[in-house]
Amino acid sequence: MKKISPILLLIFCLPYHALFAGKYFDFSASAKAAYQNVLSLRLVEARAGIDQMKRSEPDNLMAIYVENYLDFVTVFANDNESEYRRLSKNMDARLDKISRGDRKSPYYLYTQAEIRLQWALLRLRFSDFLSGASDIKQAYALLEQNQKKHPDFIANKKSLGLLHAMIGNVPDDYKWVVRGLGGMSGSTEQGLRELEEVLAYARQHEFVFENEAVVTYAFLQLYLNNKSALAWETIKNSKLNPTNNPLAAYALATVAMRAEQNDEAIRILQNFPTGSVYHELNHRYYMLGLAKLRRLDGDANQALEMFLKQYKGANGVKECYQKLAWYSLIQGNQKAYQDYINMVREKGADNSEPDKAALQEANSAEMPDTRLIKARLLFDGGYYQRAYDLLKNATADYSAHRKRSLEYTYRIGRITHKMGKSPEAFRFYQQTLDNGAKEPWYFACNAALQMGLLHEEKRDYFNARSAFQRCLGLHPKEYANSLHAQAKAGLSRCSNK
Repeated sequence: MKKISPILLLIFCLPYHALFAGKYFDFSASAKAAYQNVLSLRLVEARAGIDQMKRSEPDNLMAIYVENYLDFVTVFANDNESEYRRLSKNMDARLDKISRGDRKSPYYLYTQAEIRLQWALLRLRFSDFLSGASDIKQAYALLEQNQKKHPDFIANKKSLGLLHAMIGNVPDDYKWVVRGLGGMSGSTEQGLRELEEVLAYARQHEFVFENEAVVTYAFLQLYLNNKSALAWETIKNSKLNPTNNPLAAYALATVAMRAEQNDEAIRILQNFPTGSVYHELNHRYYMLGLAKLRRLDGDANQALEMFLKQYKGANGVKECYQKLAWYSLIQGNQKAYQDYINMVREKGADNSEPDKAALQEANSAEMPDTRLIKARLLFDGGYYQRAYDLLKNATADYSAHRKRSLEYTYRIGRITHKMGKSPEAFRFYQQTLDNGAKEPWYFACNAALQMGLLHEEKRDYFNARSAFQRCLGLHPKEYANSLHAQAKAGLSRCSNK
């Protein structure tokens, strides 16, 4: 019988974690520099920094974590499905390397959770719903475990805040995923409270993930909590610098465009940081074109066309062709409208709600009303008086057309709501709800949501809850998931009032 090697015997006798005792987690100066370069879209510099870390700090597993963040941001910026498929194969190998690190470190479970969460968000972007939900479930479990082991590790709450808010607002279409995976709970209020703890901590301490927390908090306030002004104040007064950080410019412009700051969004996007040191973020062209279209600028088409020329992905393409069609309609060119709307059917993917809505318009073969499109765009840009002046005396012009009559009452309701004309807004919302609840369009569903928000503003929580429930009972073909998510968040806010 062959003699067993003393080295092999030692390995078999050692506990598993002792084999990898040399692998550690340290957010060293090099790791922080590479991480900041990733967040600033200086991806070539980030890659060089990561490679240098692997040579100079070969046992520091933060290089693996930052490398995954680099892949995540690359896919986010390019929005290219083939690139996503290729790079997503790196996840398991990285998790395997991370699993060999120091198990006593708070980063041991945290980095595994973050890697899974980053890929989960990308999987959802490319409609890999089951895989994405599975990664979210595992990320959630890792973070909850880490919170118990390291309750003072504030980064846990940065990510748990996002997950708790998301879990509390899962669209009905995907409830089966949550039920199937089980074990997760949360609400918008819980998530926001956790993120507020993180931001309070960051004001008193150096916190490497501060900018991530700021953007997460602002976006949750914007998209789920109906507090666009708070979202804007939060992100505007943060350390994010849109003059030298493309992702910061993207985040600020995104919030500005939904917080009645459209002119400011245009300014940010026109001064977007570019150059060879930055990775290109082509979505900025679409955002600039849309912001200009909402102001009815005559050159809005230029940025939209640039987006289509530069962009290599599929998400957002249908929406962009739709906006070019609207631009053409506003310019009085019905032939160009038809040409662009035909492209909606032929180009791009329909993964997102805006792309689905664009495709539905294209398939309807019904040309929108120019005045209503103008009013919609002006409203979305926060130009309420201009929108109101377009529609205030036009009731009779739409009385003979069912869909346009419904859209008219809905749009004038939204406009009067934002102008502080509450009695008029209630009347128009109720009219839209009465006449449109059985129709396939989103007008009645959003009218119910907006009635709930208006009641909530007035602290009439009983009627607010009733309106939110009414919204959840309607299932339009467009925007149902986002409208229902906002209604659920509203119900949660009003539940104990």
